[in-house]
Amino acid sequence: MELQQPSLTVEWHRQTDVVVVGYGGAGASVAITAHDAGAGVLILEKAPEGQEGGNTRVAGQGYLTPSSVDKAIAYFNALCGAYTVPEEMVRVWAEEMCRNNDWLKSLNGDPVEHHLQPEGIEFPELPGADCAHKYHHGPVLGYEGTWKLFKSAVEQRRIEVLYATPGKELIQNRATGEIVGVRTEREGNPFNIKAKRAVVLTCGGFENNQEMIRDYLSNLPYCYPSGTPYNTGDGVKMAMAVGADLWHMNNITGPWYALKVPEFPSTFEMGPLHYRKESPGGMIAVSVDGKRFTDEKHMSAHGKVKARGQWIQAPTPCPMFMIFDHALFSAGPLHDKNLHHSWNPILRVYDWSDDNSAELAKGWIKKADTIPRLAEIIGQDPATLEDTINEWNEYCKAGRDLEFGRTKMLSPIKDAPFYAVELSPAFINTQGGPRRNAKGQIVQPNGSPIRRLYSAGELGSIYSFLYQGTGNIGECMAFGRIAGRNAAAERPWR
Repeated sequence: MELQQPSLTVEWHRQTDVVVVGYGGAGASVAITAHDAGAGVLILEKAPEGQEGGNTRVAGQGYLTPSSVDKAIAYFNALCGAYTVPEEMVRVWAEEMCRNNDWLKSLNGDPVEHHLQPEGIEFPELPGADCAHKYHHGPVLGYEGTWKLFKSAVEQRRIEVLYATPGKELIQNRATGEIVGVRTEREGNPFNIKAKRAVVLTCGGFENNQEMIRDYLSNLPYCYPSGTPYNTGDGVKMAMAVGADLWHMNNITGPWYALKVPEFPSTFEMGPLHYRKESPGGMIAVSVDGKRFTDEKHMSAHGKVKARGQWIQAPTPCPMFMIFDHALFSAGPLHDKNLHHSWNPILRVYDWSDDNSAELAKGWIKKADTIPRLAEIIGQDPATLEDTINEWNEYCKAGRDLEFGRTKMLSPIKDAPFYAVELSPAFINTQGGPRRNAKGQIVQPNGSPIRRLYSAGELGSIYSFLYQGTGNIGECMAFGRIAGRNAAAERPWR
């Protein structure tokens, strides 16, 4: 039976049962689940066709499936630390996450575990950690594998996707408080879509919104996405406008250090910093004062590092520079354009030169015959930078980094000419957004749900502090199913 609503002065251009705003892993999971429950579904996607998929498409393609509900609860609570999440939320997260492999198989997926224990566990010292198992679809890790399965499942169900159609505003019936549709835009014109059952926001975080980064991430003066550039906080703003509470706004998956240039919205990973393998030549990273600030080869736990027994966010004393010598410059491309993840390599945004010469000519890489001259070019004190280089070379000679304990690439910076690349903080995703409950409903500050409004995925993620790798795509699947089931179960209105 359809429910009668008071009249609304809205010109509707389309209608369906469930409107999903955002077409990544969460949006696909919601759409598939709601469709299979008998609801009509329409997906709105901000990106043009060919650039959809959100961060799911350009992540490593791993998803988390714990082996035990009780251990998953213990591990998740330990990851939260002081940033606790309500018990009901943790339990439903654990129970649904444990079903990820079965659901993937129902889509004709092939769950393959891609890390042997305990290698895939980021925080093995925490209680319950041995429950963490990372999987991906198909024989090859990365390269859009899991995303392609999601997209294929959407296409097989003939679920319509409106590309280049960003959600602009939620349409709320002020008399009842219910969300009844979405104001969007198509080809520059207003376009209102009626949602007869519910709206589900799955439109990601705010990685590409510098104002929101400054407002919510107080220790980052700026930060840039390594994933999709289309995540600009739209869902956060839409939900706030109808009274949503927010949570986890200061938590991110990151930062790390990468090259950001004006020509492209997403960052380029620098191989000498990001890859575990050894490289010829010498390299360090320095901050604005010309001094080192970290173990440059340490692989952080998704942006968290341990300092004096505590986990903290990786330091970002901006501006930062990677300093290196000619031996490293001539050893091969600084950026691996064949990476199995990240926006630029997956979308083939830019063809990095094999010998770094094109990037040197563009000014992305700075060059000088001497360290003092290089310091002048990048705006640092020549004497300080030269002292830092000399100190590093002494550590290399002794075979021990006395300052930060670095153990990889202990090679001196000695072969002229010398080079610098400015580094920016980068991240794959934010975790904050509108608070959701155990049913996937977006809630108000008093905890009551905003009727007919749901969310899933990175937008308002459950992760509050430490993050276990593959957890986000796992959550996209789990809360996507929860939100999809409950949205489809709403009684339609007319």
